[in-house]
Amino acid sequence: MSEPHSLEPVVLLNEVFPGDTNSMDTLYGGRLMSIMDTAAGMVSSKFAHKEFVTVSVDALKFRRPAYQGDIIRTTSRVVWTSPHTAGVHVISCRLSRSEWEGEEICSGFFFMVAVDSEMRPVTIPQFSPTTDEEKGLWNQANQAREAMG
Repeated sequence: MSEPHSLEPVVLLNEVFPGDTNSMDTLYGGRLMSIMDTAAGMVSSKFAHKEFVTVSVDALKFRRPAYQGDIIRTTSRVVWTSPHTAGVHVISCRLSRSEWEGEEICSGFFFMVAVDSEMRPVTIPQFSPTTDEEKGLWNQANQAREAMG
């Protein structure tokens, strides 16, 4: 099995536009999930140089709202693998234009399966956690995956 092509995270920046908000001028949860899913797919492809599809999402924890005009910074990184699946930890933070300091609004694990042109699973490089933080995220992702059955 080959080594991962990259262990670096992917960071996406998105602005919250009027069409992204509900009647309270807060970001729709589904829009945020879409941003997070995109980030998970990108970091998986960067990690393995394969095409990926989403197979499952751990219970996302929506901590606070984002508002129209905020910037959403979404950081994703592969923290767990199985032969065909990348477990990705994704964190989204809101940034106000006046402070540009991140305030976490949502986090969770996305599980992405590598597929070929006919949507059949293909093998991916494996991630081996080395630091205490990586081992902790590996265990959290593994528990989330096992809880899904």
